[in-house]
Amino acid sequence: MTPEDWFELLRTQLPATAATPGDEEVDALLDLARVAAHTSERWSAPVSTFVVGVALADLDPGERTQRIRALADHLEALANG
Repeated sequence: MTPEDWFELLRTQLPATAATPGDEEVDALLDLARVAAHTSERWSAPVSTFVVGVALADLDPGERTQRIRALADHLEALANG
């Protein structure tokens, strides 16, 4: 199953109001997941993206993407001392 097919299937199981991330937001979320997985245990990656997604859900997609990217950069810098 392709990622597109997977997300289409996922959307059919969620309320119609569920957000669909754009390509830039997906990239930012993957950066956050990468930082979490490489600086902690692997399971922290999906949980981190969930926590951030819930916390920033009310923002418009562009602002949310910028905040996720900035957070990932900041956390990576903190983790690397």
